[in-house]
Amino acid sequence: MNGKRLPLKNQEHAILDDEPRRRDFANKLQNAACQDKINKEAITVDVMQAIKERRSIRKYRPQPISEETLNTILEAARWAPSWANTQCRRLIVVRDPETKTKLADTLRSSKPGGKNSATEAMRQAPVVIVACAERALSGFYKSGEDQQRLPSTEKGEWWYMFDVGLVMQNITLAAHTLGLGTVHIGLFDVSEVTRMLGIPNNVAIVELLVLGWPDETPATRPRKELSEFVFSEKYPA
Repeated sequence: MNGKRLPLKNQEHAILDDEPRRRDFANKLQNAACQDKINKEAITVDVMQAIKERRSIRKYRPQPISEETLNTILEAARWAPSWANTQCRRLIVVRDPETKTKLADTLRSSKPGGKNSATEAMRQAPVVIVACAERALSGFYKSGEDQQRLPSTEKGEWWYMFDVGLVMQNITLAAHTLGLGTVHIGLFDVSEVTRMLGIPNNVAIVELLVLGWPDETPATRPRKELSEFVFSEKYPA
C-alpha cells in the first residue's frame, strides 16, 4: 500500500479480504451491538429505580435550580401523552419568594385547626409549579358544522385530571433522576390561587408541586402486593 486512504467501499473489501482484520471487524460489530443492548437495559433500570426511589419531600435546601436543569424537567413534561394529543396541560412556574409565600398561605389542612405539612416546604424550595389544564380539550370531540366541543365519555371534562397527572409524573421522575425532590399538593384555596395568578375561567388548577433540593431522606413507605390490586380477566366477586 502507498499510504493513501482507501475509499470507504475499498476499505470494506480490504477488511473482508484480510482474515485477522475481518475477525477484528466482526468482534467490534458484536461488541457495539452488545453495548447497545446494555445501554437499553440501563435505561430500563434507571426508570424503575427512579419509580421506586422517588419520595415526597417536605424539607428543602434554599439553593436555586439552574435554568438548564429546570428546562430539562419541563422537557420531560412536554413529552407526556394526552387525549388525542390535545396537550391541555398549562404549567405556571413560580420562583418569586413573595409569591411562593402567598401560595403557601393558601394551603389547608384536612384536620380542623391543623397545618398542611407542605406549607414550609413551599416557602423553602426554590420553585413551585402550578399545574393547570385548559378546559374542553381533553376528553372532548368536535361535532356538527359549528365544530362544537362535546364530551366523549361519561367522565365529562374530568379527563384533563388524567392528562395532567401524566405530565406531573414525568416531572417528578425527571426531577428525581437529577437529584431534586418534589411533593404534590392538592389541598389549597383554589379560588385564591386563581385570583392571585390571574388564571382565566377556561383554565382549571389541578395541583401545586414543590420542586427543590431535598434536605431529608424519607423512609420507604409500604406498597400493596400486586395480588391485592391486579386481577385477571375480571373484577373478583
